[in-house]
Amino acid sequence: MNAPLKITKIGNSAGIILPKELLAHLNAEVGGTLSVVTTPRGIELSAEEPDFEAQMAVAREVMARRKRALRELAK
Repeated sequence: MNAPLKITKIGNSAGIILPKELLAHLNAEVGGTLSVVTTPRGIELSAEEPDFEAQMAVAREVMARRKRALRELAK
């Protein structure tokens, strides 16, 4: 899909309106959350994975517990 998206003012911010075809392609819906990643070519939008935050919380806990070991491995 290659369609121009218009940037509109929303309060002090800006937003874009995503066509329903693009929402379907992203497997997202109104009220849902999208994940944004910066890439060398621009940005990448994807539907947020429901268990991602739980996985990151576990990863942060392990990194905090094993800080010295990770520091040694990084050398």
